[in-house]
Amino acid sequence: MIFLTSTTAEAAATEIISQVEVAGPVQEGINVLELAVKGGWIMILLAILSILGIYIFFERFAVLRKAMKRNPYLLDRINDNIMDGDTKSAINYCEKVNTPMSRILAKGVKDSNLDTASVRQALENNAGLELAKLEKGLPVLSTIAAVAPMLGFLGTVTGMVQAFWQMSNAGNNIDVSLLSSGIYEAMVTTVGGLIVGIIAIFAYNYLVILVDKIQNLMEADMISFIEIITENKNRKETVADSAAKAENV
Repeated sequence: MIFLTSTTAEAAATEIISQVEVAGPVQEGINVLELAVKGGWIMILLAILSILGIYIFFERFAVLRKAMKRNPYLLDRINDNIMDGDTKSAINYCEKVNTPMSRILAKGVKDSNLDTASVRQALENNAGLELAKLEKGLPVLSTIAAVAPMLGFLGTVTGMVQAFWQMSNAGNNIDVSLLSSGIYEAMVTTVGGLIVGIIAIFAYNYLVILVDKIQNLMEADMISFIEIITENKNRKETVADSAAKAENV
């Protein structure tokens, strides 16, 4: 067993203190921009994806919020015009309102003379087209949510490859500073990719919820419209039967 004398211990402590003093003060922190720069070229791709995702979210959010606003007089106006036999005025009013629901009902008014099954099919077909327009951009947002974390993991791999390459070139003179750039790239890109991906998936799911709400509103209005034209046809048939009986009498 080796015992250190007091002189040897003091010398060792002095050497440690001198090394700490030479190293200088520890850096307290680093800002987000500096971290992003240390992430390398993959952070540029993540920045582009994040800007694209933000644009798609706010653009679709504005469109969907507008589509959710319902005209409380739309069905009543259509009902009055159909009862009066003035389908042209009903179609003009729908075109004037110019919402996804009014465009669907305009097609239904044009085909209102057909049987109920055909009218329902026409409404559903046009509802599918309108929903496709509302969902424009959502697949791109979903792709961003899936690709961003993968880019982050790619940065992790390339950063670790860079760190090990520098380690192999250093030989026995390995210095932590030689490895720092690769390790920074590995960690920062992972964090950046996860942040962009998590935000994108939440944004995508929120927009999907809005689309589902609009679809439910469309289905409710289409059911009401089918009831209107069915009631109008029944009324016309009743009037025709009454007139026929009156003639026979």
